[in-house]
Amino acid sequence: MAAAAALGETTIGLGLVLPGESVLVAAAVALPDLRAAVVTVPVVAVAAAGGDLVGYLLGRRFGPRLRASKLVGKVGRDQWDRTGEILRRHGAWAVLGARFLPVVRTLTPAAAGASGLALRRFLPASLVGALLWSTVHVAVGFGARGSALWFERTFGVAGWVVLGSIGVLGTAAWLLRRRRRALAEQAAVLSQPVPVGAQAGD
Repeated sequence: MAAAAALGETTIGLGLVLPGESVLVAAAVALPDLRAAVVTVPVVAVAAAGGDLVGYLLGRRFGPRLRASKLVGKVGRDQWDRTGEILRRHGAWAVLGARFLPVVRTLTPAAAGASGLALRRFLPASLVGALLWSTVHVAVGFGARGSALWFERTFGVAGWVVLGSIGVLGTAAWLLRRRRRALAEQAAVLSQPVPVGAQAGD
């Protein structure tokens, strides 16, 4: 599940709805032992880097059309343009850093492909970033495993139900706020006056 989420972040835009680190930490909490954690790290890293590669190739092939897509529109075309500018300025370092930034991570591979960043620079940075990202979040989740076991012993299934409900409500509230902000920004753009020179007949 964690590998699928890491792959889907930069290929189908899953990271705009559900950040991959949340899935990865939750999956790591459920790992049975250290061996499983050690195996999980490279599996998730390869899936994440594979998703980045697909996103990069899509950006290289459909760059201008991706900018006009609904997916990029949800995040903001200004954000897409800024990401492209950062990539052109900082190259592989921007790819590496973006791996740890939710939402930005979702756009970065396609923006890298569209910006003309060479694959020989993009791919190593993607692999290193994915491995570091996977290691950090698996370690956090596996380290929290003891706390999760204590919680289950103390509060039982009912405690998990309550905690899960809080998480669902919190996520729903966050998505609603983001939707309202996007609508407000769209309304602000539409309400701007049209320059006289752009009016028909001028």
